[in-house]
Amino acid sequence: MYDKFLTTDYPNIFFEDTAVGQMKKRIWDAGEEEVDEILQKYEIPSDSELGKAGCYIQNTPRQHCIEKRRKNDICLVPIGCTENHGLHNNSGLDTFMCTSICEAVRRYTAKLDCGEVTLAFPPLNYGGHPYHHVAMPGTVMVSEEIVKETIIYTLLGLWDDGYRKIILVNNHGMDWMLEDGIQEFFKRYQLPAFVTIVEWHRAVREFFYPIGDKRPDFVSTPFIHADEAETSVALLMFREMVDMGVVVDADPKSFGFLDDGYYDGSVDSFHRPNKWSEAEGHRVIERYATPEGVVGKPSRGEARKAKRAIACICEYLTMMVQDILKKYPAGTVPDPEKFSTRPYEEIEPCLREPLSDGWKSVHELPKRGIF
Repeated sequence: MYDKFLTTDYPNIFFEDTAVGQMKKRIWDAGEEEVDEILQKYEIPSDSELGKAGCYIQNTPRQHCIEKRRKNDICLVPIGCTENHGLHNNSGLDTFMCTSICEAVRRYTAKLDCGEVTLAFPPLNYGGHPYHHVAMPGTVMVSEEIVKETIIYTLLGLWDDGYRKIILVNNHGMDWMLEDGIQEFFKRYQLPAFVTIVEWHRAVREFFYPIGDKRPDFVSTPFIHADEAETSVALLMFREMVDMGVVVDADPKSFGFLDDGYYDGSVDSFHRPNKWSEAEGHRVIERYATPEGVVGKPSRGEARKAKRAIACICEYLTMMVQDILKKYPAGTVPDPEKFSTRPYEEIEPCLREPLSDGWKSVHELPKRGIF
């Protein structure tokens, strides 16, 4: 099963012959009109729904949230930050990318038999950062411990409210902090749940491959930061927050070694041995290298160039939601006796409908293990 791949005209781009790979290949091969049809079913573009009643847990009457959860108890949690993305972009770009994608999936799943997926407000509007973002105006950095603990307590609160399948949809380069939060959550509480991160642009990295010279609806430069790729997504999803009249391009600067072949960019376009986040000291920090807040060529940004990537991530998240619910329908979780060292009778009251007879909050559980 591991030697079956769906190939393309580009040696670097191939897909596994699985349901996910087949979906990606379908979108890769689709004409632009077909891609537009996919976006239309997700109602893309649409205005932000952060302040629109009935779209997030926090702006919906509680009774309605409970009714939705009893049919589909998956919660999408967009993960954001406040970061300098150049003069032309908004500093909440990462947040609005994720909320826009999650909102699109919510709109579409509301039309499906699986039921409408639930959205939670972004718990992180100020995110963690790599060292090379230090001292950059417009970027608000918080500590890794704050990021980790925020994720842990967000997961805990959602779990206690009956959401036991949680997808953290991330756009910002702090995956290692989110992963730490997930692992610590399970170690600390040992509660049966399904939790995952989807760093959305890496999940659909194939559609950010720089082949714009041959396919004009693709980017022509590798995805890095506040560049052609991110600006294209912003122009598609929240055009009013972008001012292309002040756009400036900027190239990164290095200390003159390990420039080629070692470290990959934001979406691992070239399958290089090391991720961008695995080192410091080979590049000049952003404040001195690219004070423009840009690494790349955002002047080339066009909404058209982001359409396939956005269509693909929406389809991917929808597939994930449907597959999770096939395995664990609403109200069910991974078998506690195979997932946790806690005795089942200790967990069982916490698995009941919140505030029903015999229900217990996770705050009433005794501590277990070393945490």
